Parts: sequence; C-alpha cells; structure tokens
Amino acid sequence: MKMKKFVVAIFLLALALVPSFAQTYEGVVEKSVALVGNDIIMLSEVEAEAQMMRARGLTVDHSARCEILENMLASKLFLTQAKLDSLTVNDAQVAAMLDQRIDEVLTRLGGEQQTEEYFGKPLYKLRQEWSSALSDQSLIQEMQRNVMSEIPKVTPRDVKKYCDDTPAEDLPMVSTKYRIRQIGLYPDREAAELAVKERLVGLRERIVNGEKFSTLARLYSQDPGSMSKGGELGMASKTIFWPAFSDAAMSLKVGQVSQVVETPDGFHIIQLIEREGDMFNARHILIKPQYTSEDRDKAFARLDSIRNLIVDSSMTFADAARSFSEEKHSATSGGLMADEYTGSSYFDKDQLKPADFQVLRNMKEGDVSMPFESVDNEGRNGNTIYKILYLEKVIPAHTANYQDDYNTLLDEVNNKNAMAAIDKFIEEKQKTTYIVIDPMFRGCDFQRSGWIK
Repeated sequence: MKMKKFVVAIFLLALALVPSFAQTYEGVVEKSVALVGNDIIMLSEVEAEAQMMRARGLTVDHSARCEILENMLASKLFLTQAKLDSLTVNDAQVAAMLDQRIDEVLTRLGGEQQTEEYFGKPLYKLRQEWSSALSDQSLIQEMQRNVMSEIPKVTPRDVKKYCDDTPAEDLPMVSTKYRIRQIGLYPDREAAELAVKERLVGLRERIVNGEKFSTLARLYSQDPGSMSKGGELGMASKTIFWPAFSDAAMSLKVGQVSQVVETPDGFHIIQLIEREGDMFNARHILIKPQYTSEDRDKAFARLDSIRNLIVDSSMTFADAARSFSEEKHSATSGGLMADEYTGSSYFDKDQLKPADFQVLRNMKEGDVSMPFESVDNEGRNGNTIYKILYLEKVIPAHTANYQDDYNTLLDEVNNKNAMAAIDKFIEEKQKTTYIVIDPMFRGCDFQRSGWIK
C-alpha cells in the first residue's frame, strides 16, 4: 500500500529574501550566525525570513527567530546530502512556486513598487534570489522524500501491534462521523439571475450617466470585504480572482466599467482603477441571485411530497434521490454524500454545512429530515439549495480501534515512522557535520538538541 500524506515536521529551507540594506537585530549589524559544514547562515537571512513573516501579518519575536534559524540549520543538512547524492531540481515545480510566491507578495504589499520598497531591491533581483532559494527547497524536499522512501511499508500486523502496544490515552481520537444521503432542489435560477442582471445593467447605466461607482458599491454590493471601501479590491495579482473576473478587468481601460460578468460568486460589474503588468486594482459591485419565499415554499412542498413517498415506503431514499434530486454530485449515487477530496462517505461535524449539521444533530439513524434551506459546494460561499436528509449511520466519537479505524491508525503509524526517519537523519548528520552557532542564538530553546556543541 502506498504511504498516505504525512503530517510531519518537514524542515524546508527558509527563503533567502535578503534585503540590500544592512539588517540589524538587537543592535548587531550584519554577521554570520551559524556555520553548517561549509555553508554559512547570515543574520540577514534570518532577518529576511522574519521580514517575510511580518509581510504575511505574523508576529516575529526572538523565539520566532530561533525557530527560523533551526529550520535553516536542518535544511542545510538535507541540502548538503542532496548535493552529495546529485539530486536534480524540478524546474517546472520551482517556476510554479516562484510565480505563486511573487503573486502572493505583490498582492499583500500592493504592487511592484511597494514590494521593491519593502525589500529594498528591484523585483528582478528578488526573482533571482527567490528562484535560487526555491531550487534549494526543491532539492531539500526531494532529499526528504528519499529519506522517507526507505521506511519499510507498514503491514496490518504493524498497525495491530501499534494499537495493542499504545496506551488508550495515546491513541488518536475519532470524532463522531455521519453517513448521509440528500435530495436537493434548486430555486428558479433563471428568473433570479435575469433579475440580478437587469439590476446590474441599471446600476451600470447610472454610473455611465455620472453617478459614482464607489457610492453605488457601498449601497448595493453584496461583497462584505469590499463594499465598505466603495467596492475597491486593492492591487492584486489576476491569479487570485476567478478567471472570468480577471479577464474582464484586465480588458478594461482605466475608469471603464464592464458589462455584467458572471462568476461562481454571483454577478458583477467592474471598474478598472489601475493596471500594472499582471496585477490590477478595480472596484466591483457583486449581487447574488435572490430567491423569494414563493421559491422556498414551492421547493418545500415538492420535498414534502418526496419525503412522504419515502416514509410510506413507496420509494427508498436512494431511488428518490436518483429520480428527483437536482444536486448533481450525489444524485447518481442515490443521494450519498461524499467528501470531494478524499471520496469518504463519512463526515464529522466540522466538514458539514452549518445548516446541515443543525438538522442532523437532532436526528437518529434511519430518520428523514423535514425540508430545510442550505447551500451547495459551488463558488466560495455556495448556492442556495433546499434539502431533505437521510441519516444512514452514526459512528459515535471514540478512541481509534483496529477493527473500525484501520486507515486512521495506518496514517498514524506512517506519520510516526516518517517523523522518526526525519529525526534520525538530522541526528546522524548533526554528529558528523561541523556546526557552529553564534552566541547570540545559543540561548535559543531549540526543538532538537545537538545543534550546540
């Protein structure tokens, strides 16, 4: 069996985002703070990663710097071995990661000029440094995969032994799981969408005739993140938006207002404020289709009729779902809900829509719910859908056991084995590698011993 995803402490190279100006920390100008074999770690490298953390909105103190340094120390051990083993860089992966990092930084800092001012160097130089750092990161990840690939495959006997030898209080807890079927009906989307489009066309005409876009956005937009700012989104990479939205915005001239644009979030009109390469700043007004009580009553009446067929044993819930449900992802499987990422048909409460869980919490196995309003998984916030649910099975919260929770225990064993392999590699390399750490970091409470010699 192939190993599952590992939840392990992977020590990746901290990106060397070294500003061109001298960094200081506790009154100390640029200096080397560690030597790992033939590789030097400079104070500016630690400070640059701290600066990146602050750019992400994180708090950075001495403890955080100690953690940054320890990650760098461990990364150097993996990187040195990767070079000795002649591992190669995945160039395509590095290019994709570089683009993602640049988009993230430019969006957070507000554009190319602000980014260059923040880091004190031109973007092309940052690209070079980040590309080099990400190439090293790629080698480190490949080396870590090699270390973990040497772990023997876990057998059912290994899982059973782990379960038997581990005290119950140390075994993983499995939360309450629900196996659910659903029948979903959508309101009259066509009529609601037409009404939204007509409303946005009217707002666009008012803007073209001289009214301020920002004023109308504050009054009518349904985007909570931008409506108070007059619909303004801020300078951001086009990649963070739905393609239809960014394509429309990037095609506009400054000040121009788009036609109605549809995305999974709803319908928009967009006004371009500024464009810079693949980034733009725009205002938008978002309006989502609204449904009336008549839509709701109509759907509830139909769901009531379907529910009666099921309760009276005229149809099974699965057959009714195949015949009547408009929720396309589950209809063909008899309404059985499944996690879109893992395929599992069991959900804990944190995976369920709040409206769904509020109904389920009062149900017993075999119950069919009354109709209620919820949302589907489309877009960022989901579309309105009306449902009935069938609670097929409940597995109460419990300590993992071999018979019922084999996969959970298998993941746990794989995680522990992977962590042990990483720890063993670092411990062995610490003993055979010349490591010196500057006194300014000798007081750090490192996660691992062996760094200070």
